[in-house]
Amino acid sequence: MPLASRRQVLLGTAALAAVGIAAVTMGRKKPPPARPAGVPLGPFDATSTTEDVTEGVDLAGRTVLITGATSGLGLESMRVLAMRGAHVIGTGRTLDKAERACASVAGSTTPVALELTDFDSVMRCAATVQALDQPVDVLMCNAGVMALPQLEQVYGLEKQFVTNHLGHFLLVNLLLDRVQSAPQGRVVVVSSSALKWAAPEGIEWDNLSGERDYDARRAYGQSKLANVLFSLELARRLEGTAATCNALNPGPVLTNVGRHAPGWLVTLGNLLGPLFMKQPDQGAATQCYLAAHPFVAGVSGRYFQDCNPISVGGHTEDTAMAARLWDVSQEFTRDYRG
Repeated sequence: MPLASRRQVLLGTAALAAVGIAAVTMGRKKPPPARPAGVPLGPFDATSTTEDVTEGVDLAGRTVLITGATSGLGLESMRVLAMRGAHVIGTGRTLDKAERACASVAGSTTPVALELTDFDSVMRCAATVQALDQPVDVLMCNAGVMALPQLEQVYGLEKQFVTNHLGHFLLVNLLLDRVQSAPQGRVVVVSSSALKWAAPEGIEWDNLSGERDYDARRAYGQSKLANVLFSLELARRLEGTAATCNALNPGPVLTNVGRHAPGWLVTLGNLLGPLFMKQPDQGAATQCYLAAHPFVAGVSGRYFQDCNPISVGGHTEDTAMAARLWDVSQEFTRDYRG
């Protein structure tokens, strides 16, 4: 059997085992997660939906930008935040996809094209938003790709790192003045639990190209760790202002983010997933909670899961690594920040 095929079988077998374990252990009581000191718990949990966490919240007059609003968590976030009165700028990889997504929800929406792997596209998206000449109350970094089976590169860098982190890093920096001009601007960054188990060594500074020994899971985990480190450093830079930044893990959700997995595994996930995975309205609850609820208005630099702050330790709280990532990211995007 060719090495690539053998690797795919091994990954698939491991994933199948994970599915079985999760299904068998569903319902067993898990130990409570570690909580950061001084951050109060909210009234919601893993079963809460986007409508639950935004009930009674009036977002009229507020502007929300959501990347990756054409499907999954982004589309659900756009639906409920527009329903609560916000003007939602929904981005898609093409204008056609963004237009169709925006047309599918009720409320005030504006479609904008955004291809995160194309920094010129990121600049055009930011210019379009700047031209609206209004504050951005929420900038939700939601779009992402997961576990690309083969190494792909953009600007000489591994594609997941560019898509999930660098594209968002550039977009946020280009629009940070709009966020800070809002009465209480919020940056919300969607990460993943993969940052812990798939990136145990942290950011591989000498292998950002992925050429040394590409591993789909490890590269994805590194990009998701980069999301949290970016959020941590941005929150530090926003100290003393009304603006905040928080990251989150939505948990296992039934979306198309795993579309690069083998077809049989996708089918299996669709069959067994409902037993232990969240539906999109539950998966998007935490990011909508961070975007809209007054309870977390003053919370910044934290990592959330199931609508509450958690502490996973390790590299996620490494302020030196976060500062270095910021500097490296600035260097990679310096020609596009003006």
